[in-house]
Amino acid sequence: MEQWIDALFSDSLLEEAANLFGTTSAKAEKRGDFENYVFEVHKEGQPYILRLTHSSHRKWGDIQAELEWVNFLHSNGANVSVAHTSVNGVLVEEIPVEGSSFYVCLFNKAPGSLVKMDDERFGRDLFESWGKAVGHMHQVTRSYQAGEHKRDRWEEEDLLNFSKYLDEEKDEAIILEGEKIVRELKSLPETEESFGLIHSDIHPGNFFYDEEDIHIFDFDDSAYHFYVSDVAIPVYYPVWWKHRGESLSVRSAYGEKVLYHFLVGYLQENHLDLEWIKRIPYFLKLRDIELYTVFQKKWAPENRSEKEEELVNGIRKRIVHDEPVVDLDYETIYKRAEQAVAKLNR
Repeated sequence: MEQWIDALFSDSLLEEAANLFGTTSAKAEKRGDFENYVFEVHKEGQPYILRLTHSSHRKWGDIQAELEWVNFLHSNGANVSVAHTSVNGVLVEEIPVEGSSFYVCLFNKAPGSLVKMDDERFGRDLFESWGKAVGHMHQVTRSYQAGEHKRDRWEEEDLLNFSKYLDEEKDEAIILEGEKIVRELKSLPETEESFGLIHSDIHPGNFFYDEEDIHIFDFDDSAYHFYVSDVAIPVYYPVWWKHRGESLSVRSAYGEKVLYHFLVGYLQENHLDLEWIKRIPYFLKLRDIELYTVFQKKWAPENRSEKEEELVNGIRKRIVHDEPVVDLDYETIYKRAEQAVAKLNR
């Protein structure tokens, strides 16, 4: 979290937020503070997730739209954490603080647990469950009609204003490449099959696994976007987290495994044409540049740890040298997954 926002946060603010949802901060445990403050709290012996979002990050209407969609998904059988109303009967509460606001909401805590990269469960069964969960969400969302409040389109994301956060001299090539990819994606056809409301950030830190299903949370980045972006992200993060320091061939071999099993799960729940799968490289490159940009936004160079500096420099080096995260034969992987699903359906 940016230091100036952190200075606005306090224990009394947290207590007020918890009380608005009929709970207390007495034994609250922090679960995250990168873009939102996230705490585990308890009510009547049950765990819940309390989230506080600063108004510099999202508007009230953004969060209302997010929670309405999440609850729609939940009501249609998706494994997502339902949002609860406050003591005042609303999904989003506002707490003014020094000319700004924190927006507060409360979710069920998802069942299961995080699965780390070195966990033996981080493999085929999880990848297929991951694909099934995302495929089901996409299928259900096709019938979703937003109410008064709507999430933004993907190109309205603040991080795509690359020159706002990157050094225009040092990072000129990255800015130009980012702007080029945005133009290319804007030219793609938007159809009912290809485009809709998506999570946008379904990496292993945003779901729990209970040995059978994954349970997705943190819809803070949800936007109207191409569905295939939600397929690219599950390829990007396992490869980047597990093999970022290794060769392209090692990364690609692992990426092939992840994508194949993910698609075996996804295609059981939803159809996405091969032509969209073949466009995954655009979305992987965009995520590279977005991640580089968010690190520049969040981590001031003079305050970075050695590990943070290593992460930033590693991504920058790949972008500047035009080296992809993975280099895959998407058509072959897709057709193998189709054949596997066909056998399952016999």
